[in-house]
Amino acid sequence: MNLVFTIMILVSLVMLIVVSPESAFSIMISGASSALKLAFTLIAIYAIWLSVLSLMDGIGLSKMLNKLFRPLTKRLFKGESDLALEYITLNFSANLLGMGGAATPLGIKAMECMQDGSEKATDNMILFMVINSTSIQLLPATIIGLRSASGSNAPSDIILPSLLATIISTVTGVVLAKICAKFRKKEKESQPEVLPKQPLYSTQPLGQAKK
Repeated sequence: MNLVFTIMILVSLVMLIVVSPESAFSIMISGASSALKLAFTLIAIYAIWLSVLSLMDGIGLSKMLNKLFRPLTKRLFKGESDLALEYITLNFSANLLGMGGAATPLGIKAMECMQDGSEKATDNMILFMVINSTSIQLLPATIIGLRSASGSNAPSDIILPSLLATIISTVTGVVLAKICAKFRKKEKESQPEVLPKQPLYSTQPLGQAKK
């Protein structure tokens, strides 16, 4: 994949130089400055919200959120450990505030706790990924920050549409994930149990054969 992107960049650069060589360097400089501006904007946004997460953990608010969401997470993710449920709850809290970057390390920790030792994702891991992909956002802080940095006159107008859209997508994703999990469970139960093959002849020495 990296090779494909490298080829695309090189071809685009060559075409730009051939078609309009006088504007090639100006476009590259303006693109680099825009990228740096966006990077510093995102750094500021994530720094603020990561500090908010640290304060929440320091004053015990994260534990309160864990208790608040525990009945829901325990019902959705049956059989998981308390540590996994705590990471899941913190991940949900960060996503509710629109802190996708801050929620990522918490999601990775939750995934590590939910592993069962096999190379395949469990039903709970799949459900967790679906909820993260469609996460409900009460306050899309990152999008508001980007809209504000881009000069939007009303950067917070996105709150209600994003809330409605994410609620619908999350509910739909959870329902479909649960239905697929039930189908997979029925399929496993319907498969016949494979017994170990018995040898066609006795492997015991003749002198030790049973009388």
